[in-house]
Amino acid sequence: MNELLTRGVVEIIDQNNLEEKLKTGQPLRIKLGIDPTSPNLHLGRSIPLLKLQDFQKLGHKVIFIIGDFTGLIGDTSDKESERPMLSEATVQENLKTYIEQARKLIDIDQAEIHYNSTWLSKLNYLDINRQANVFSLNEFMSRENIRRRLDAGKRVSLRELFYPLMQGYDSVEVKAEVEIGGTDQRFNLLAGRDLQRLYNQVPQDIVIGPLIEGPDGQKMSSSAGNTINLLDTPNDMFGQVMSVPDEFIIKYFTWLTRVDLETVSKYESSLKAGTNPREVKM
Repeated sequence: MNELLTRGVVEIIDQNNLEEKLKTGQPLRIKLGIDPTSPNLHLGRSIPLLKLQDFQKLGHKVIFIIGDFTGLIGDTSDKESERPMLSEATVQENLKTYIEQARKLIDIDQAEIHYNSTWLSKLNYLDINRQANVFSLNEFMSRENIRRRLDAGKRVSLRELFYPLMQGYDSVEVKAEVEIGGTDQRFNLLAGRDLQRLYNQVPQDIVIGPLIEGPDGQKMSSSAGNTINLLDTPNDMFGQVMSVPDEFIIKYFTWLTRVDLETVSKYESSLKAGTNPREVKM
């Protein structure tokens, strides 16, 4: 259980509760949602996907949500400007191979697969207002990136306020017991707990993972164009990994692989002892 809750994990809410659930041995419903804002899943996405794999190998039920509706609206949790809405055609084109890409890391045949347009497209104004009543404008505005944008006089659309409701409602629909996401998703992940309470469900626990840098040393993201994609050719992937800054080698081993940590520790020691970083990357 220790590595399950520590490797590639920054924060757990509520850790004590989750540990008690795991001790019972009962299978839990573990949710991960990904919006098809790009045709490619990249190594940054492999951090939560590998955590899904960890839970799945222990017998828990993986719930993989493809955000074909939330992808239209756009999440600006990690953005310094408003994300434009995407067309339905773009989203449908982007998601075509998502299941096969996810198959590289999780057992898709044993997972539940959902498209959140199934329920989000059916909500009406009364539903949305009931959900919105749970949150205050101050809570939304207190988010660091939103605060910076407001202070800089940048536009924040009302549409952006609804994204956390949609991601949170996904948890209600699939009755998630645990949700996995990155540090940039913390507000949205917590929204799931609040909405589950609204709908008389037990609030999900949350496993928050880190964000990884790309070969250029900046946060890996499709919009930045610095991704190493799961569908890249082996030669391309190899070349990109070899260009990753040396200080990220152990981080890549720890978060993006399941090489045993004892071996990773040996690699780290060899680097400190003066081994050429290129050899450890290879």
